[in-house]
Amino acid sequence: MPERTIDFGKFGARGIKGSDAVARKLDELSGGIVTPVTVKRGLMARLHYLTKTEHSRRAARDAGLTVTDRTLKAWLDERRSPTKANLERIEAAYRQVRRQNVARHLLRRLNANGGTRVEIHPLNQSQVPRPLQRLVEYRTMNVRRWDRIVEAWASGDHQGLDDAWEDTIVDLGSQWGQYEYVTNIGFAA
Repeated sequence: MPERTIDFGKFGARGIKGSDAVARKLDELSGGIVTPVTVKRGLMARLHYLTKTEHSRRAARDAGLTVTDRTLKAWLDERRSPTKANLERIEAAYRQVRRQNVARHLLRRLNANGGTRVEIHPLNQSQVPRPLQRLVEYRTMNVRRWDRIVEAWASGDHQGLDDAWEDTIVDLGSQWGQYEYVTNIGFAA
């Protein structure tokens, strides 16, 4: 059970928390700007996305991009470049605003037709000594209610997402604790 995975990786198992894999997949499904923020094109695209309307500027401020309008204008006019710390803030604000903007649409797609089929790829035990390995199979399940998962993802609530995902994988039965850490979780909407 999950209480036993407190010392995850002690014997060489590799993987990530299932909720982190779900967040990664939701980010992938939400799309967005692919060019890195460190490249001029990626930076300008993010700044335009975050400053296009008053609503987006307010959301960017709420997400942690608290620079003056004068500084934003200088960045957009390319008279000044953001510092490394500001580039990280721009990226974080962009991710947060993007998640909030696509959450409702994504939720509708995931809940359509009775839910979405999810593939759970178990943790990687290739580095675990043979006697300590356990049989953990590839699993699939249908997630019918994505509301808590998408809401926690959109708000950036890692603990809430972890709790919502754990409540979801309980549907796997008595083996659900074996899927707290995984190599990948896949689904399409």
